[in-house]
Amino acid sequence: MGQQQVNQIEVGYVFVEDVRDAMVANRRMARSMNVEIYSRRHKTFRVTETIGRRPGIPPRTYGVDLRNRRCDCRRFQTLHYPCAHVVTACAKVNLNVEQFVDDVYTLERTLRVWENEFPVLPDLSTWEVPSTTFELVPNRGLRRNPRGRPQSSRIHNEMDIREKSDGKRCGFCRLAGHNRSKCPQQNYHIGQSSRSGRN
Repeated sequence: MGQQQVNQIEVGYVFVEDVRDAMVANRRMARSMNVEIYSRRHKTFRVTETIGRRPGIPPRTYGVDLRNRRCDCRRFQTLHYPCAHVVTACAKVNLNVEQFVDDVYTLERTLRVWENEFPVLPDLSTWEVPSTTFELVPNRGLRRNPRGRPQSSRIHNEMDIREKSDGKRCGFCRLAGHNRSKCPQQNYHIGQSSRSGRN
C-alpha cells in the first residue's frame, strides 16, 4: 500500500484516488447548476440545481459559504472536500477548488500510515509459547436456555400488577362460574333457533 502511494505521488497526483474520482463527478454535476453571488467579500453564494436528482422532486437551492467551509447540502462540512455546489461557486469567481480539500486526503498524509515497516515473523515452530497458568471455565449460569419461552428479567412495578378478577367468565354470556361449552344460555338460544327454523 505504501508503494502504491509513492507511485501515485511520482505520477503527480496530490489526493487519494477516491477523492479524485468524487471531484470529477462533482465537476460533471456542477455544469448543470446556476450560481448567484450573494457577497464576494464574504464568499457566500446561492447555487440552484437546474436538473432534479429524483423524478417528481423539483430542483433545490443551496447556500454556500466558502469562508466557513459550509454548504446547505452538508456534504462539504461532513466529508471535508468540495461538493458539486462548492465546485460551481469556485468556478464562478475563479477560485482553485482544490484548496478546499482537507489535508487528510493528500497522498503525503496517507503515506505516513504505510511508511512503517513490519518485521519479518520467524517460523511458527520457533515461537516461544508460555504454558497456560490458568484454565478457562465457562459460567453455566450465563448459558441461554434453548428450550421454552425466554424468561423476562425486567423488574415489575405497579403497572404490571393485574386487577384482581373474580375468575374466568363465559365467552357467550359473560357471566362467571362456567365456560362457553357449559353455558346454560347457549342451550336456550340453540333451542330457540331450532324452533324458529321449524316455523
